[in-house]
Amino acid sequence: MTAHIPARAANQLPAHSGGAGSDVVLELGNLGPWRPRLVATDLDGTLLTSQGTVSDRTRAAMDASWAAGVPVVGVTGRGPRLLDSVRTTLGGRGVAVLAQGGFVVDLDRDEVLRTVGLPRDRAQAVVDAIEAVTGELVLAVEDADTQGAALSPLRVQHGFDWPYPEPADLLPRHDVLPEGPVLKVFLRSETLGQDELLALARSVTDPSDAEVTHAGLGFIEVLPPGITKASGLAVALERFGVAASDVLVFGDMPNDLPMITAVNEAGGRSVAVANAHPAVLAAATGRTGGHDADGVARYLEALQQ
Repeated sequence: MTAHIPARAANQLPAHSGGAGSDVVLELGNLGPWRPRLVATDLDGTLLTSQGTVSDRTRAAMDASWAAGVPVVGVTGRGPRLLDSVRTTLGGRGVAVLAQGGFVVDLDRDEVLRTVGLPRDRAQAVVDAIEAVTGELVLAVEDADTQGAALSPLRVQHGFDWPYPEPADLLPRHDVLPEGPVLKVFLRSETLGQDELLALARSVTDPSDAEVTHAGLGFIEVLPPGITKASGLAVALERFGVAASDVLVFGDMPNDLPMITAVNEAGGRSVAVANAHPAVLAAATGRTGGHDADGVARYLEALQQ
């Protein structure tokens, strides 16, 4: 039997972080002469507050960046069903990288630049391999690879507790994976934390079969091979004609590490918010205040001086 859960109200986004470092204010000092040609930022836990909103200060900093000729690109794990919320966050302009890089949209032209799916049989094989080392997991699936499909409910197994404001169909385990390809599969454990679950999943998942990551929401994500925020950001950079060496990137969670690493290796600049995961704090070349202290805005303001 299928149970249907309606969308939550738009202001009922999941509380993201709000923990250690979220309200920390850091003294940035002199950031040197380097200036970006493009800003790429994660949304939840980085650009947005714990309530999932854009503060007035952050909105003003984003507008000032655009006015200076520096586009702001949102790079998020949110899927196509949440495109409207991403569009609102970004002011309806530029490029939005969704689904950890698997779904990229030009917001100005309302044009999908990239959509990549994982075939059902491969997704099932990866899930089976992971469950062999973790025990049984609870599943949800993002299968909306077109704008039309994004109007249909998310496919969620009973017991998953999906956190975002979008309609979801609660399904028995054997009906969660659709017949066609999926953008990503979400896996939640009742006994393992997200870092431990991710480590076990990566130990049995060949990158040629799938990418595995987590965004700090209590579950891990299985993605098509090669789909990361780095590869999604590359699509946006091509659209704008900007090299990774000219990018300023902000992030907070392990799913941000690929784009942080790519920008670092190219000679750009990466910045972790104060509430970031330890792995992100270690990888980023710079640091700013927490997401509830307008950390991204404060950094952009310092550069704009």
